[in-house]
Amino acid sequence: MSSQSSATRHSPPTLQLTVEGMSCASCVGRVERVLAAQPGVEQASVNLATERATIIGDVAAESVAQAVTAAGYPAKIFVDAAKARALQQQKKQHHIQALQRNVLIAVVLTLPIFVVEMAMHLSQAIQSWVDYYLPVPGRWVAEAVLSTSVLLGPGRQFYRLGLPALWHRAPDMNALVAIGTLAAWGYSLFATFAPQWLPAQSVHVYYEAAAMIVCLVLIGRLLEARAKGKTSQAMQRLLQLQPNIAHRWQNDQSEEVATESLVVGDIVEVRPGEKIPIDGEVVAGESHVEESMVTGEPLAVRKRPGDALTGGTLNQQGYLRFKVTATGEQTVLAQIVQAVEQAQTAKLPIQGVVDKVTLWFVPVVFVAALLTLMGWLYFAPQGGISLAIVNAVAVLIIACPCAMGLATPTSIMVATGRAAEKGILFRQGRALQQLRETTLIAFDKTGTLTEGQPALTDIQPAEGFSTQQLLTYAAAVERYSEHPLASAVVNAANAQQLERVSATDFTTSSGMGVSAKVNDQQVHIGTQRYLESLFIASSGLEPLETHYAEQGKSPFYIAIGEQLAGIIAVTDPIKASSQAVVSQLQAQGITVAMVTGDNRVTAQSVAKQLGIREVVAEVKPQGKVEAIQNWQQHFASVSFVGDGINDAPALAAADVGIALGSGTDIAIESADVVLMSDSLTNVLNARHVSQVTMTNIHQNLFWAFIYNLVLIPVAAGALYPAFGIQLSPILAAGAMALSSVFVLGNALRLKRTTFIH
Repeated sequence: MSSQSSATRHSPPTLQLTVEGMSCASCVGRVERVLAAQPGVEQASVNLATERATIIGDVAAESVAQAVTAAGYPAKIFVDAAKARALQQQKKQHHIQALQRNVLIAVVLTLPIFVVEMAMHLSQAIQSWVDYYLPVPGRWVAEAVLSTSVLLGPGRQFYRLGLPALWHRAPDMNALVAIGTLAAWGYSLFATFAPQWLPAQSVHVYYEAAAMIVCLVLIGRLLEARAKGKTSQAMQRLLQLQPNIAHRWQNDQSEEVATESLVVGDIVEVRPGEKIPIDGEVVAGESHVEESMVTGEPLAVRKRPGDALTGGTLNQQGYLRFKVTATGEQTVLAQIVQAVEQAQTAKLPIQGVVDKVTLWFVPVVFVAALLTLMGWLYFAPQGGISLAIVNAVAVLIIACPCAMGLATPTSIMVATGRAAEKGILFRQGRALQQLRETTLIAFDKTGTLTEGQPALTDIQPAEGFSTQQLLTYAAAVERYSEHPLASAVVNAANAQQLERVSATDFTTSSGMGVSAKVNDQQVHIGTQRYLESLFIASSGLEPLETHYAEQGKSPFYIAIGEQLAGIIAVTDPIKASSQAVVSQLQAQGITVAMVTGDNRVTAQSVAKQLGIREVVAEVKPQGKVEAIQNWQQHFASVSFVGDGINDAPALAAADVGIALGSGTDIAIESADVVLMSDSLTNVLNARHVSQVTMTNIHQNLFWAFIYNLVLIPVAAGALYPAFGIQLSPILAAGAMALSSVFVLGNALRLKRTTFIH
């Protein structure tokens, strides 16, 4: 069963914070522990990639933010989404600029040390030349000054964040770098200014290692920051769809105004080739609008008076004037961005394994470094102090919780952003994992597998009633119904220009039928079961009902008063994409089912055309839920695709609920995934996104874990006794930086995910 709450269940309040200063998975764990300790917090999760914390529970927002800030990670309440995004983007740019500046300073100060020390290893002649023109101890004093400038200048951030974290017994990546560089630098100071305290064979300096470690880690963080920026490019493109300027129509003339100044009810004009600035309803003009940036559908949609417009879409050749219907965070575009952000801040079930590992990772690394130090001091021959320091520092530096912390959230960010560009919204991040694990997908019939734009094909009055009377009364009742089949009756009455009569006291029996009072007579329209529940006999028309159903039509009885008045049949064409989608899902080993409140014979007819063998028909909304619960007993994961009000309970009950964007608001709110177009092809695309994302995450986690499992022993000197291989702290720093960049680069490959059209 899905853990998602139903619409009627009380949901605890949710608070979001923007959190700065996190550099690795250990930082995330520390912030989560601080949040979990706050009064009223029921659940807290922190996302390293988005730098955001989500807290569920009745909490004092300011005190929670202060607690996180006091722990060393400046936090602010995420209130105004648009302003928060802009501020966060601005801070990211400033952070990148500061990193660029620090890298430049560090490289300039480190280069002389590195060139001199490395040159001495090239040949004996160069070493003799350096010793002659740059003799010790003067050379070492100069290197001490330069390396100290690097550590206290560009590298200051590691000590400012890492040492307090160590003091609070919550060490992180900064603590590893801080202890490693201080060890190399401190040992070198002893060798320079107090060599008498060390054995003669151990008097060596490692200024170049300390300085180069800072350089390489800073370069790695710069590359990481730039790559992180690219993970949110899809979101930035979505935000930039809405134009800043709109043409407001007032007093029979147009004036340019800022889009954000528009209010509901304003009249706006859009000229050929311009973007629709905000959501609205056409009041004048006719055009075709390209909505691919919202729905993913490449074909332009014809727009006439009464049609809805979405902000950010492109008007093609016609002139339109429309009335604003939504502004700010209520627009479709803003809600798409909110849905994607919500998914991006979520944690997938697989992240639980990572969290458990990273909780102990840094402390274990410190223990490993300490054991390395003591082991080399105990077992090494003469010169063991030098080897012990070098290997212990290498262990501290090569360990990389950053890669583990970034493995999942960066893939989620890129994948959900890319999917949103194609009209697929993952409202719940967990759906990315669960959709891949789906073994059965159940579809609603009307409006999902079928067009949802039915036509009235047959009408047969009972004795004593006329066709015109039957259609007039039926249309009066169905005008109040939201069921897709109701529109067929209303359209048929309008086409025949029948007298429009009013109805009162409209009621619905969900999944069975509707009723209203017309001309002081109670009119009932629905299934045979509906009439039976009213004790109205349908005898005499059952053969006709069966005949209609066998043709794939949906038959409905009409009763006026307590007397059967006739039967009507409506057909709803199967969508062009349904056959291909069902076939491809079955080819992937997915069991496809159909669950509907429609007549069993009609449902079987549609299912037969599509090759669907699992069919549940003539069920109320609760019956759909029961069908899903039954399937969940036999299948690992069950998804449900629907679009109507009566689909909302089933969407919430399924492991993954997929709603069509053309459906009702309540259906969309109950879903984990929303498809912005009517085409079922995006069901395949959504599952494809899930598959490639989880593959990408597994690749990232494999690299992050294997990297640490293999290279930490190498850094400790495991290969030195047998092969004489010793990993320099400089190479360790380079490998550590590249591990995070590799994970981010792999996640960015998801930007090239291809989709079926």
